[in-house]
Amino acid sequence: MAFTPSARQISLIKAAVFLAALVPLARMVFLTVTGQLVEPLEFITRATGDWTLYFLCFTLAVTPLRRLTKWNWLVKLRRMLGLFMFFYAALHFMTFLWFDHFFDLAEMWKDVLRRPFITVGFIAFVLLIPLAATSTNAMIRRLGGKRWQWLHRLIYVVAPLAILHFWWMKAGKHNFTEPIIYGTIVAVLLATRLYWKFNKKVNG
Repeated sequence: MAFTPSARQISLIKAAVFLAALVPLARMVFLTVTGQLVEPLEFITRATGDWTLYFLCFTLAVTPLRRLTKWNWLVKLRRMLGLFMFFYAALHFMTFLWFDHFFDLAEMWKDVLRRPFITVGFIAFVLLIPLAATSTNAMIRRLGGKRWQWLHRLIYVVAPLAILHFWWMKAGKHNFTEPIIYGTIVAVLLATRLYWKFNKKVNG
């Protein structure tokens, strides 16, 4: 039997998810200001990138999990999860722009063009901007449901670019375990969508 929470329960769940999503940021700030990090820049860069990937997986998992469990209320969490994905991606980018280049846009751009793993990461971040900007109900109404859905399919481009960014970054350290794990998770989540879409066409 599907679990169907009340409106109040959903509000509590959303509040709990919101607070939980801020815990990684609070931990980063605490460890930095208390001087517990040997390499704070490396730690923050890695942590913000990791949490961007986590929230990407969480966001992509909503639809398959909803279909498998019949918990339709999970859709109400998807926007928040997607926005937290953008939030940590923005922190990841700001770390790169601020601490690596001290807001020197020309030098940043040279780095983007010179290093492939930064190039694909930058493209993925840029593609996330219109998704975050059109996440409100007002923008859905303004764009129309169909155009909004087409625009938000950019997440299917962002996902492999994010995995490629992670893969190339780890390749320099000859560490492929994590990219393979995340790549597999994302591939499975995307493959389930393709399967259901194909199955729907076949069955009419």
